[in-house]
Amino acid sequence: MKNITMFFYLLCVTFPLLAQNTKTIVLNPPNLTRGLPVMKALSLRASANEYDTTRISRQDLSDLLWAANGINRPDLGKRTAPSAINAQDIDVYVCMASGTYLYDAKKHALDLMITGDYRKLVAGRQENVAKAPVICLLVSDISRFKFGADSIKLVWAAEDAGIVSQNISLFCASVGLATRPRATMDLVKLREVLKLSKSQYVMLNNPVSTKKE
Repeated sequence: MKNITMFFYLLCVTFPLLAQNTKTIVLNPPNLTRGLPVMKALSLRASANEYDTTRISRQDLSDLLWAANGINRPDLGKRTAPSAINAQDIDVYVCMASGTYLYDAKKHALDLMITGDYRKLVAGRQENVAKAPVICLLVSDISRFKFGADSIKLVWAAEDAGIVSQNISLFCASVGLATRPRATMDLVKLREVLKLSKSQYVMLNNPVSTKKE
């Protein structure tokens, strides 16, 4: 009888996930009480060279993306990462084995952009990077800057991407995940696969995994 009860309990827990539209992954609310103090996280921040293939939990993914560039002041629509003239130009694409998704900070959800595993395009020559179950790809849309020449917009874009990448690094250090900021990737093929516009530029990427033993 206990086994039957447990079966139906597990079915009720997992069914909503199985029934969920795979084109949109609704993330858990971010856990704002987890992790180490900032100074301790800074003392542990390091760039990983190896990545574990184990999938990270949905809660980890939720907290990671919120920390990276989520909305922390809903009444103002402002983010955990500042941006030049509040352009909010950085979009976070999430590359996983099942496909590449776009983080929607307003809905705190992932929208499917394309099915298939494109982590090798992000890994480039460093093939071990493709082992990470999640790779955050930071893309700036410089059209969101309302003034300035493209040359200065690209400077702002690089600065903004660096801040989001640092948020990812600090979050990972705080909760025991592995990551590193990277600029190596197949920019031409990624632009083609993601159907980026002329104003969108791939800036950086952060592979994320549990720490490899």
